[in-house]
Amino acid sequence: MSKVPAPPLADLQPVRRALVSVSDKRGVVELARALAARGVEILSTGGTARHLVEAGVPVVQVSDYTGSPEIMDGRVKTLHPRVHGGILMRGEIDADDLAKVGGKPIDLVVVNLYPFEETLAKPNVAHAELVEEIDIGGPSMVRSAAKSHPRVTVLVDPSDYDAVVAELEGHDGQTSLATRTRLAAKAFAHTAAYDGAIAGYLSREPEAPLYPRYLTLTFEKGYGLRYGENPHQSGAFYRQRGAEPGTLARAEALGAGGKELSFNNFVDVEAALAAVREHASESEHACVIVKHANPCGVATGASLVDAYRAARDADSVSAFGGIVALSHEVDADTARAMGEIFLECIVAPSFSTGALEVLRLKKNLRLLAVGAPPPARSAAELDYRRISGGIVAMSSDATSAGEVEAAKVVSKRPPTADELRALAFAWKVTKHVKSNAIVLARANGTTVETVGVGAGQMSRVVSVEIALKKAGDSAKGSVLGSDAFFPFPDGVEAAARGGITAIAQPGGSVKDAEVIACADQYGLAMVFTGFRHFRH
Repeated sequence: MSKVPAPPLADLQPVRRALVSVSDKRGVVELARALAARGVEILSTGGTARHLVEAGVPVVQVSDYTGSPEIMDGRVKTLHPRVHGGILMRGEIDADDLAKVGGKPIDLVVVNLYPFEETLAKPNVAHAELVEEIDIGGPSMVRSAAKSHPRVTVLVDPSDYDAVVAELEGHDGQTSLATRTRLAAKAFAHTAAYDGAIAGYLSREPEAPLYPRYLTLTFEKGYGLRYGENPHQSGAFYRQRGAEPGTLARAEALGAGGKELSFNNFVDVEAALAAVREHASESEHACVIVKHANPCGVATGASLVDAYRAARDADSVSAFGGIVALSHEVDADTARAMGEIFLECIVAPSFSTGALEVLRLKKNLRLLAVGAPPPARSAAELDYRRISGGIVAMSSDATSAGEVEAAKVVSKRPPTADELRALAFAWKVTKHVKSNAIVLARANGTTVETVGVGAGQMSRVVSVEIALKKAGDSAKGSVLGSDAFFPFPDGVEAAARGGITAIAQPGGSVKDAEVIACADQYGLAMVFTGFRHFRH
């Protein structure tokens, strides 16, 4: 183990006595053994004490230390002057008072809390069960220890155990003020998030359970950004508490490039990940290329390299300098294909050794491995948008799959099987294109691909015209997905003139009859899904 540099002596505080009481028992035996090997006396309670004793670690029961038995099925066990006095004492200034109650200094507090949030996440959990998972003594000890960080070390996260053991070994059984301060801040964040989750649960209203009166969002700073949306703006990335594998928060940087991500990189990577999530399956490989938060090329195929090439060729001009998201592990063939043009960033569940050998030769190409396919979203998740003085929240747009297949055919001609396949694909893409969104797509053997995208226009017919211009000759025989209804027939007329053969749209315009009549006039198939997918 590498030697820890010695801090100024005034920073150091010895650890002679530790209180260990955890619900998450990962690593606690190894920590306790390391402490015991250094002669640290270990106080413990209930299940933690039994767990340590079974592992051969000597402990002193807190009830023996306090002289008071645990009561009320363990509800009261650490709420005692000998415990909190031992944690809160300020050295010699409080030594006499602590001695009066028979207490001893406690230098290390290892506590994590009853699993309230984990229990809350279970389906159909009873209110009474949740109430029993509200910890009282744990947060009290954590806050006492964090307040006393000039003397006391507090550990609430098993991932910090090894670092503290290393510091004890490197500093002759002592911890530094810098370490104690960092851990105290983490401890206060831990109890704040815990209390926030309880307040959110208790303030939920039956008619709107997704939106509690008290909403606490907890994030931890990951690292600084190269810059914000523009170079004169600074920025930082914050990781959400409990982020899942497959999300950008859990990504590992694997590239050899020296550039840090910017705010825009993060926004584009997230847009690409969200879009590729719609198409990924074990048998179907998907690729999304994003530029300025909009998909410019999307494709699925029998192999990852086929999907990438089709997505790139859908708009090769925009793909240059783009962000690429892939649904499966990147193989060497796909890596070589991606190496043919300049790309800003590639994000995927993982990268093969062969792929890394190819891609690491590209200067400043960022590679992000998220560890798993992007997880499916649920309507029970909330999305947020910052506004002046607050935020607005809404349930996630978790639909799109199956909406075209179940749509109402409103034209005289129903879509063919290939048209329906392409319409379902285009429909999933429109959900990730800025409104007004128009997506042109076609089925091409084992591949389904976009051929043109129109995004972010104030007029829907202009979005149609942009998508047709992007597609060029590829528009002929393709299909069209529209994220919202056509307010006038002009968009359908433009599509028909460009060679579009079928349209999927939500329906719901006061001019639906005229729009349908226009589709019939040109022999287009048209379906109404009944769902709108605006993205602003």
